[in-house]
Formats: sequence, structure tokens, C-alpha cells
Amino acid sequence: MERWKINLYALWVSQVCSLMSFGFGIPFIPFYFQELGVLNSVQLNYYVGLAATLPAAAMAVAAPVWGIISDRFGRKMMILRAMFFAALILASMGMVHTVWQFMVLRICQGIFTGTSTASMGFVSVNTPENRMSYALGLMTSSNFLGWSIGPFIGGLLAEAVGYRLCFSLGAMLMSIGFFVVLFVVKEDKNTFGYRMRTAEKPKKRRASVLTPFITTIMICLLVQRIVRSVFTPFLALYVQENLGTISGAASYTGFINGAISFATAAAALTITRLGDKRDKLKMAMHLTLMSIPVIMLTLYSSSLLFFAVLFSAFYYLAGGVEPILSSAASEHTPAHMRGVLFGIMGTVSSVGAMVSPVMGSYVSVNFGLKAILVIIPIFTVIQVICTYIAMKKTSSLSIDEEVKEGDSVL
Repeated sequence: MERWKINLYALWVSQVCSLMSFGFGIPFIPFYFQELGVLNSVQLNYYVGLAATLPAAAMAVAAPVWGIISDRFGRKMMILRAMFFAALILASMGMVHTVWQFMVLRICQGIFTGTSTASMGFVSVNTPENRMSYALGLMTSSNFLGWSIGPFIGGLLAEAVGYRLCFSLGAMLMSIGFFVVLFVVKEDKNTFGYRMRTAEKPKKRRASVLTPFITTIMICLLVQRIVRSVFTPFLALYVQENLGTISGAASYTGFINGAISFATAAAALTITRLGDKRDKLKMAMHLTLMSIPVIMLTLYSSSLLFFAVLFSAFYYLAGGVEPILSSAASEHTPAHMRGVLFGIMGTVSSVGAMVSPVMGSYVSVNFGLKAILVIIPIFTVIQVICTYIAMKKTSSLSIDEEVKEGDSVL
């Protein structure tokens, strides 16, 4: 088997372990906070939003720094760094006694982890260009497959052994992923540092990451992250509100989290395969347009089962968009700068994940939990507009390239 495939599949396994480990405890933070003594509903909504915002804010600052370091010193080292600290932080989360101790660990999580961004950066420079959408789609599927299995198992474990042990088991699983990367993944020394820079500079001496096209893609990714993360921190409370009791809520939450993550993973494995054969931005546009009526129907759902089906369908349609857009951005970025690119993408995703819980907290406190769902179709329409602008940018980009090629022939 070719080395790039061995690396890809090993990283896929490690990322499934990584996201499963987070899924054992993170989706149940609202219940864990109640166990820590937060019983007032308004205060609980506030803390849940804050717990989702803090790691995102920290990661927004740290991700570009790690991206620059990865371009200079190697990307495997960054994956190992992220997984080591993730295991340590997850184990510590199971031992806290106050909400604020937990908040400090969430900040540390944002600063020192980021296994997904590091793995994406590795894959982007160790995969043939004509298989890029497939590889990034496969890696995206590992994130959501892990996040689908983790909450499902975590919900069952939480009911049986409690939330603290779930975090400890997550740390153990993260350690397994760490050793998979350590012993199986091999990094080509020519894909980072001085050798890569000197190989690329003659071709693209004045290359820049944040071109108008890439900037537009980043805005699309920002809006999409808001769409996909504005409601999930409050899903557990939504389930509890519908059931009328906390008893059994963890199992239901785990099931719904698992369903929507599995749908996203399925999209990354199926829809993104077409990204290497068809126009990427047109595909992203069609998927986004189809998702709008689906998410609108959730506003009228009267049962958790109906809600789970609709929400999963929405995530299936939206799940293929991010890897397709990431692949499009990667194709227009020099290989020696892709660590920076994915670091910036990590920042963009983190900003979206930071803003959305704040929005969700405000809406839930003032208008109720279900009102948060109204935000999703509004921002999905904004995403359609941004994708259309990106399509126009890539059209002008193609014309410029054709003109340059004509000049070089003359």
C-alpha cells in the first residue's frame, strides 16, 4: 500500500479515537454542571454557553501559531502534541470539584489541543492533489464518526457509572490514538521546513494565503460553523426540557448526537467523493440550498424522534460542505503554506464555535431553547450568498490563470 494511504488510514483511526474520547463527556456538560451544584436554569444556560465559548476563543488565538510551527518543524509533532495534552486535560476534567476549575481546563483544551486541524494539515501535504477531496472528506468522516459513537456510548456509560469516569475513559482512548500516530504515521521530511520552502518559492515566490478567493472561502466556513454549532451545546437541555426530567436525558442526548454525527460522517464518505470529479463550489451551493427546507421543518417538530430525523438529514446535507470548501482552498494554496492555511481555518472554526454559544445563550434566556433553531436557516441563507460570491471569485481566478498562461506562451 502506498505510504500516503497508510498515513491517511492511520490518522483516520486516531481521529475516530480522538473524537470518541471527547464525545464520552463533552456533550453531557449541562448534566455534569448540575452534578457540580449549578441548579438555577438561567445560570446553567449561561455556564453552558461559556463552556462552549472559552475553548473556541483560546483555539482561535492558538491555531495559527501551531500552524506556523507545523510548517516549520513538521505536522506529526503537532498531532502528537495535541493528543498528549487532550488525554491529560480529559483526565483532569473528571476530577474537578467546581465549575470554574472545569472552565480553566476548557481554556487549556483550546490552547493545547486541536487534533483535527493538525491532522488535516498533515493530510493536505501528504496526499496527491487529485485525491485531495477524498482524503479530506475521509478525515472529516473520522471526526463525525468518532463524535457519533462517543456520545452514544458516553450516554450509556454516564447513566451507569457517572460523568467523572466517562472523562477518564475518554483520556484512555485518546492515549490509544496517540500511540497509533506515534508508531504508524511516517512524515516525509521534504513536506515541511526549509526544503519545502525552497522547493516552492521559485514557483510561487510572492504567494499569499489570504487571497480574495481564500478569504471568501473562510467566510463561508465561518458561517457554516455557526450554523452547525449554535444549537448543539444546548441539545442536552432541549432533550431534558422535552422529557420533563433529567432521568434518561443523557441516553437520549447521546442518541441524537450520535445520529447527527453519523449523518455528517456518511456525507463526508459519500458526497465528498464527487468533489474530485465535479465543480466543488457548485456542489457546496446545491447542498446548502437543499438543507434550508429541511432545517425549517425542525421548527414544527413535536417529538424528539421527528426532531432527530430532521436534524440528522440537515447534517447529512451540510456535512459534505466543509471538506469540499477546505479542498478548494487547499488547491489554491502552495504546499509549504498549508499548515498556515489550516491553522487559519482552525481559527475561523473556533471563532464560529465561540460566537454561536453566545448567540444561543442570549436567545435561549430571552426566547426559549427552541428559538435557537431560528438562527440556523437565517445563517444558512447567508452561507448561500457567500458561496455564490466565492463562485464568482473562482471564475475570475480561472480567467487570470488563463491570461498568465497565454502571456508565458507568448
